[in-house]
Amino acid sequence: MGIGAIGIREIAKCKYNFEERNRIFSNLFILNTISTTLALIILIISIYTIPKLHTYKELLYVGALKLVCNYLLIDWLYRGLEEFKYVTTRTIVVKCLYVVSIFIFIHHESEYKIYYLISCLVITINSLINITHARKFVKLSFFQISLKPYIHPFIILGIYGILTSMYTSFNVAYLGFVTNETEVGYYTTATKLYSILLALFTAFTGVLLPRMSSLVAENRIEDFKKLLGKSVNILFTFSIPTIIISTIMAPEIIEIIAGKGYEGAITPMRIVMPLMLIIGYEQILVIQTLMPLKKDKYILYNSICGAITGVCLNILLVSTFKSIGSAIVWVSSEIVVLLLSQYFVKKSIRTSFPIIKLVNNILCHLPLVGILYIIHTFNGDKIITLILGGCITFLYCSIIQIYLLKNEFVLQLVNRLFHHK
Repeated sequence: MGIGAIGIREIAKCKYNFEERNRIFSNLFILNTISTTLALIILIISIYTIPKLHTYKELLYVGALKLVCNYLLIDWLYRGLEEFKYVTTRTIVVKCLYVVSIFIFIHHESEYKIYYLISCLVITINSLINITHARKFVKLSFFQISLKPYIHPFIILGIYGILTSMYTSFNVAYLGFVTNETEVGYYTTATKLYSILLALFTAFTGVLLPRMSSLVAENRIEDFKKLLGKSVNILFTFSIPTIIISTIMAPEIIEIIAGKGYEGAITPMRIVMPLMLIIGYEQILVIQTLMPLKKDKYILYNSICGAITGVCLNILLVSTFKSIGSAIVWVSSEIVVLLLSQYFVKKSIRTSFPIIKLVNNILCHLPLVGILYIIHTFNGDKIITLILGGCITFLYCSIIQIYLLKNEFVLQLVNRLFHHK
């Protein structure tokens, strides 16, 4: 229900005021308690009233634990306080324990219930650590509670989250209802690499949200726009070569991460990979721009249009084109949201889409397409082919960004690496 974005935004504005911070934290925590309780009730009712969900009731009981612990995670507090070192350290330690646990306890495909339980326990452990550590920064109080100022953005951003799931998570569920588990397997495999890569950029946008909120609170709009420009620059630098290599070498990537028999995931993967750029830029517009500016209504309008597009296209395409149709639905919905977000950002702060910068980046990377295609045509070892393609992509892009595009972000990075004292 949007608690993450609201929490980061509100905590960032008062991170140096202990009393105000306690008040905001207590209000948001209680509000989140109410909404999580309602969600838990809905989940339990759904398990017993929807036949397809009842089949997986044991897994959904574990999912109920995940839902409760996710509410106790309170990562929004630490992100609002910009305690990124703590978040990173905690995440690395717990993830390492997770990986070790997978190797110790999972040996056969029939043990998927144990796998899911371990995945949920990761959130449980993170939550316990966070709640214990939070006592250094806030004190939960049930006095002077006033939920009214937060209910409106909470509902709006919550509806935004729910509607957004209509063309992301809902795609998987609908695909399963109208086709079969095999097509779901193709689609989820196709989106696996994309999800990992986008998570890296999502972490970056999440880091910048409290800083952008602070700049807005201090009315430093020019600094706000400069930081937006840097974000766009980093996105283009990262996403364009990633889209190129993953699209051309999709067969190699699918075989490495999923094995033989998943050739049906290749085309859906090639369709969804441009979302690296589309959703990356969309996150800059929504998370780094509209949210700090408190343009929550605009965000809601975006999600409504995206959800309508997603539901209509799901009905029209998925039963016929299956996993490929789901991929087309997702991309189409995100394009609609992107266009609307850009319109509202231009309306709010007079910032347009950097079309010239995008075209320059694409043109400079066209020779890379030919080079990678030639490498792809060699029928050698898949892993070696992918490693070779990755090394060439890295070298080519480094040269292009430094000497041709003169990318300020890359130049600063190189200077820090080679001239750090």
